[in-house]
Amino acid sequence: MSRELDYRTAFDLAPIGLVLSRNRLMVDCNQAALAMFGAQREQLVGCSFEVLYPTHDEFERTGERIVASLDTNGFYADERVMKRVDGPQRGELFWCHVSGRALDPSAPHAAGIWAFEDLSSRRRLSVDLTPREREIAALLIEGLTSKLIGRKLAISPRTVDVYRARLMKKHRAATTPELVQKLLRG
Repeated sequence: MSRELDYRTAFDLAPIGLVLSRNRLMVDCNQAALAMFGAQREQLVGCSFEVLYPTHDEFERTGERIVASLDTNGFYADERVMKRVDGPQRGELFWCHVSGRALDPSAPHAAGIWAFEDLSSRRRLSVDLTPREREIAALLIEGLTSKLIGRKLAISPRTVDVYRARLMKKHRAATTPELVQKLLRG
């Protein structure tokens, strides 16, 4: 079977999930994104990104974090917990690396191109974490300090320390580096 090589073919067959967005709605996605989220095209295209998040609050806070963290060219990347939409793994939460670009940095959610990479083969998710613990865990893995995490999440560094202590207790870690290693292993 011969396929003409064009941009649409490249988009559809890219080895990572790709999504085009306008105002936090998915306007197109490729086959890898559909497979990763266990969805049919009609379950994503035209829908809010919210369907891919564990909770409404995580969707809202991530949107705020993207706006606050875009670089001058409109680029953004992080690791976060996402949710499978359908299929045999429906509702399953998993770690995902998300990177993308807002086409107009002054209007971050107006239009964007987003890439999704499923990290579940390398990183397991602790199912007993709260949404806020998941956010703080992701930022600890990135190597951020309590002060920087607090700025990103608009909470005090002391509150971050409280959540870090909870994470350390849940994962039986004596130090932050040990906690990060345990979070990476799952």
